[in-house]
Amino acid sequence: GRTEHLFQLDVAGKLGDVVQTLHQLYRASCLDKMGDQAAMITAILQSRLARTSFDKNRFQSISETLHMECKAEMVTPLVTNPGHVCVTDANLYFQPLNGYPKPVVQITLQNVRRIYKRRHGLMPLYDLGWNSKPQKFLMFSFILENHITEHTAESYMLQWQRGHISNYEYLLHLNNLADRSCNDLSQYPVFPWIIADYSSSVLDLTKPETFRDLSKPIGALNKERLDRLLARYQEMPEPKFMYGSHYSSPGYVLFYLVRVAPEYMLCLQNGKFDHADRTFNSIAETWKNCLDGATDFKELIPEFYENDSSFLVNSLKLDLGKRQGGKMVEDVELPPWASGPDDFLQKSQEALESQYVSEHLHEWIDIIFGYKQKGNEAVAAHNVFHPLTYEGGVDLNSIMDPNEKVALLTQILEFGQTPKQLFTVPHPRRIIPKLKSLSRTSSHSVSIAESPVSKPMKSPISLLVLNRAITGIAVTCNGSSVFTASQDSTLKMFSKESKTIQRSVSFSNMALSSCLILPGDTTVISSSWDNHIYFYSIAFGRQQDILMGHDDAVSKICWHDGRLYSASWDSTVKVWHCVPGETLSNKKHHFELLAELEHDVSVNTIDLNAANTILASGTKEGTISVWDVTTATTIFKHALLLLFLLFAFLFCTDSRHLLSTGEDCCFKVIDVQTGMLISSVTTDEPQRCFKWDGNTILSGSQSGELLIWDLLGGKVTERIKGHTGAVTSMWMNEQCNSVITGGEDKQIMFWKLQY
Repeated sequence: GRTEHLFQLDVAGKLGDVVQTLHQLYRASCLDKMGDQAAMITAILQSRLARTSFDKNRFQSISETLHMECKAEMVTPLVTNPGHVCVTDANLYFQPLNGYPKPVVQITLQNVRRIYKRRHGLMPLYDLGWNSKPQKFLMFSFILENHITEHTAESYMLQWQRGHISNYEYLLHLNNLADRSCNDLSQYPVFPWIIADYSSSVLDLTKPETFRDLSKPIGALNKERLDRLLARYQEMPEPKFMYGSHYSSPGYVLFYLVRVAPEYMLCLQNGKFDHADRTFNSIAETWKNCLDGATDFKELIPEFYENDSSFLVNSLKLDLGKRQGGKMVEDVELPPWASGPDDFLQKSQEALESQYVSEHLHEWIDIIFGYKQKGNEAVAAHNVFHPLTYEGGVDLNSIMDPNEKVALLTQILEFGQTPKQLFTVPHPRRIIPKLKSLSRTSSHSVSIAESPVSKPMKSPISLLVLNRAITGIAVTCNGSSVFTASQDSTLKMFSKESKTIQRSVSFSNMALSSCLILPGDTTVISSSWDNHIYFYSIAFGRQQDILMGHDDAVSKICWHDGRLYSASWDSTVKVWHCVPGETLSNKKHHFELLAELEHDVSVNTIDLNAANTILASGTKEGTISVWDVTTATTIFKHALLLLFLLFAFLFCTDSRHLLSTGEDCCFKVIDVQTGMLISSVTTDEPQRCFKWDGNTILSGSQSGELLIWDLLGGKVTERIKGHTGAVTSMWMNEQCNSVITGGEDKQIMFWKLQY
């Protein structure tokens, strides 16, 4: 029927302008095609913007200096507000064209905490966060002429791996880097369903079955449903997709937030709430529908892991309708194990930070932000959505038809968007520390000074004196015998139990540089400055073989699966296939040179990653090269130390990072794939050798001290008096509770970690 509405203006004398604008907008709404409507409204808007400029009388101080002024849009959920931005030396001002929410929004630049570069409707914009109570964020679409320094996904990944930021914090950082913002419902931050048990009276976070399988997208959790979707996918013409809806969209976000943001739901759904039975009624029902529903594949939002439970309570007393059976929609029904909304959030937070999730979260990251998001890996992971949901899925600027462009943009904004891809290789898992006594204390535990494990190595159990500086330490698998190489050219064998020398063998008159024991504890290999590599039979107590493989001193050797890797001052690393000799019949080893890795200068040290597929080599000038040993090709070369001697480096357990130390008094962490320097920690003096578990470093210094380091904190947490000269060699067992050190003071020391 016919309805009349009466409006009263707050500002006198504007009646003519308002009526004229209403007539223009009405004419636009009467056009048949959406593209024509959008074009006319844009023309009206641009005309009004061109006739106005920022009112400089709004400046806080007459002494402010103007730096830039431009047209801009303030982006809030479901509403894009046009106007003018003005940046001075003290403030950022936004003057909305319509004077709403107030004539001028002012942000003091000194209070700006962060600026995120984002995209909205496939266009770039900037998200500003500033200090206030509560902290506020606004998104502005305009061109920022200054460069913006951004944290990388790699830097946050390293912090998360080492346990310096929580799972929740890491997911927030990834969402920020992937253009997700709470101001943009089409790109709202996405968080995973974690808990799969919504029926038990007690939530047991020690049972794996309590948790959702994080290696699969929601749509692949139910095999029967997945089989139906895959059958449809196989029959579908290009472009194919497995899921007809997304895991994050404005509708899904407001499904969860309808009780605290009803105005957005009403705006999205033409003034009506959704049907009562489709409303967010129950946690268990919602999870069941995500598992079984034909078109429901939604994940969660960050509010499920925060402290404000208001979105679970109908405190506004909204009339959300009556369900089948006559029950009114009120508060969200919680699982039996939650005593109330706050308790539900508390237990959800505990689940997110649990050990199970810490060990498996990287699998979910691979799907949402990582290498399983696109391409063949996405197909294999059953993770393929409509092409329009992906960044770069369509070039709107290439579409000339305004109706088609509006339709596509509307679909993109309403259907949901896949986050920007942050990782193109498998994401490493979180490191669960082995060195529990060396790992940093958690936020709620006692301080370092009070910790019973803060001094894990008070003094050596015992020590043995040799003739020259120790260059290498190797221990048999059963731990009974210890072998050392030293600059006095001898290989010595000690009893670990009695701490006495049992054998001493001299291979030449030149120093030995390193030693290792082959699997089976039958043979010790030692490298020498005389260009040779010596094989010593433990069982028969004699030199078994000699490999004359280099033209200068051999500096370091590694072994894996019948292959010997030798580094030399002759500027090469050589890879040998070694067939052991039959010692009983006195046959020699057979050596076949498989690869020769050329360098520009002497090679000081090498290390193999855990998978034994990547080798890193370091030169006397401080250059690190990373090689693919399966193809004998260089992955990258990185001048890490700028002509400083490199002492040692080791791969992290995840094989993604290298930690190095040298004469420049720095620990440096570099990315194996890119060669990027991720972090650097300055030391008071050179650290000659070290061991690390990914979280904590145990190093031996030039002065002879043993130091325990918090790597990301960049500080020493413990100093232990050790050798009287530089610590030149270090061995640690796999359990990280037994350490042997050797030094220039001709001593080896046995240490036991005290828990």
